[in-house]
Amino acid sequence: MEIRQLKTFWTLASTRSFSRTAEVLNYVPSTITMQIKALEEELGVKLLDRLGKSVILTDAGHRLLPYANKILNDIEEARYVSSESGELTGTITIGADEVLCTYRLPALLRVFRERYPHVRLLFRPLSSHNLKQSLREGNVDVVFMLDEPSVSTDLHTELLMDEPFLMVVSPNHPLAACSTLCIEDFNREQILLSEKGCSYRTFFYHTLLRKGADSLTELEFNSVEAIKQCAMVGLGIALLPEMSLKGELERGELITLPWDLSEIQFATQMLWHQEKWISPSMKEFIELARSVLKLKVS
Repeated sequence: MEIRQLKTFWTLASTRSFSRTAEVLNYVPSTITMQIKALEEELGVKLLDRLGKSVILTDAGHRLLPYANKILNDIEEARYVSSESGELTGTITIGADEVLCTYRLPALLRVFRERYPHVRLLFRPLSSHNLKQSLREGNVDVVFMLDEPSVSTDLHTELLMDEPFLMVVSPNHPLAACSTLCIEDFNREQILLSEKGCSYRTFFYHTLLRKGADSLTELEFNSVEAIKQCAMVGLGIALLPEMSLKGELERGELITLPWDLSEIQFATQMLWHQEKWISPSMKEFIELARSVLKLKVS
C-alpha cells in the first residue's frame, strides 16, 4: 500500500469525482483509476462505486477512510516538524451546509486563497445532519454549521456570530397586510420548509404546533434559493436566516411578518475534532475564520 494511493483515495472520497481528483492532484484521470484499482486489488475489496459521474464509497471504503485520514494526517505532521520551510502548504477539507456555503464562506475562502496560495482547499457541501458525523469519520477537517449553541465531548465548537431569523412572505400574501398575528392566522397556511434534519426547520415547525397551529400544509425544499423564489410568488410562509434575505427585502420582493422569533437562537459555528492535529495551515484558516466571520467573544 502506497501513500500516494491513500492520498488519491482520500481526495476522491472528498471530491466524489475522478476528474476533480485528477485536477486537485495534478494527475490525468487514468492515473486516478489505476491507483484506486491497485489499492482495491491489494486490499481485496471494492472501495467505491461509480454512478454516472458521481462516486460513492462502499462499506469497505467507509471503513478505510478514517484510517487513511489518520495516516495522511500523521505524515503531514511528521513532514512539518522535520521541515525548516516556513511556507504554508498542505490540504484543508471544509464542510458546510447550503446556507453558509452561499452567504458566509465565499469571503473567507477568497481571503484565505489570496494569503496562502499553496494551501489546497477542498470544499464539501453537506446536509446539516451529516456535518458532525463527517468530522467524527475524518472526512473533513473543519465544518461550519448553522445551529443552536451546543456542547460536544469530542468536537471543539466555536460560536462565530449570532444569526437572526425572519418570517417572510410575498407582498401579495394575505397575511402581508396584518400589523399583528395570532397563532390561528397560520392555520391552513402553506409553510415552506427546508430539508428534514435541518435544525431550524424542526424548531420552527414544532414551535408553531406547540403554540396551537393546526392544518398546516408543508412544502419541502433542499435549497434556500428555491424557498425564497416560491415565497416571492406567494406560495407560502418561509422562515429563513436574515443573512439570506437582504437583497429581497431591500427590493421589496419579500416582507417580514410581525411574529416574535426571539425563541430562535441560532449561530454560525465552526467545529473540528478535539483529537485532530492542528496543522499550521489549519491553524491559520481557523484564525482567519474568526477574523472574517467576526467572532463574538463572551
